[in-house]
Amino acid sequence: MIVKPKRITLFAGHYGSGKTNIAVNYALKLKETGKAVEIADLDIVNPYYRTKDSEEELNKAGIRVISSEFANSNVDFPAMPGEAYSIIDNKDTYAVCDVGGDDRGAYALGRFREGIMAEDYEMYLVINKYRPLTSDVDSLKEIKEEIEAAAGIPFTAIVNNSNLGRETTAEAVLSSIDYANEASAKLNLPVKLTAVHEPLYNELKDKIENLMPLVLQQRNFW
Repeated sequence: MIVKPKRITLFAGHYGSGKTNIAVNYALKLKETGKAVEIADLDIVNPYYRTKDSEEELNKAGIRVISSEFANSNVDFPAMPGEAYSIIDNKDTYAVCDVGGDDRGAYALGRFREGIMAEDYEMYLVINKYRPLTSDVDSLKEIKEEIEAAAGIPFTAIVNNSNLGRETTAEAVLSSIDYANEASAKLNLPVKLTAVHEPLYNELKDKIENLMPLVLQQRNFW
């Protein structure tokens, strides 16, 4: 399930929120609609799982991957290649961006602020009720504000990706809906997508609106 896409779609959230896996899945689903798609890994703080880990699959699908040459290394080097500006300049392509997991990670996005703000963009806050540092909405609000301040770009919507990894049940996802709705009310952001591991999709598709099935990517534990 893909809601009406914007020309630029950004995914950001705290570490462990699953934003990278969602960005990769979103790009693949967007490509299935026949659009030209590229995905930019703007997460320069070198987390465990990166968009580049799925580069082979993305390239096979015809999706261009933009990332630092230091991705998948042990080097913390806050630099992006010049080709990253194509997310702004290439108006014929839909750009999906994986943004860093806190204020440091969001700094890389700041250099694209002016171009993104002039565009038809969506910036999703990816949330997970079951992560220790985002289990309550007040903590989530603090993280949201840190990322917005660093990037200089406001969030526009929420993706509820509440899960317990491979142990997630349909009941666990359903139990997160109240949390997502509370976050929506307190942060003044609509919940536009709920992400769920693909095997649970059929069980939940008639119970949750705008449900997006996820295929778990290599090296990723959601």
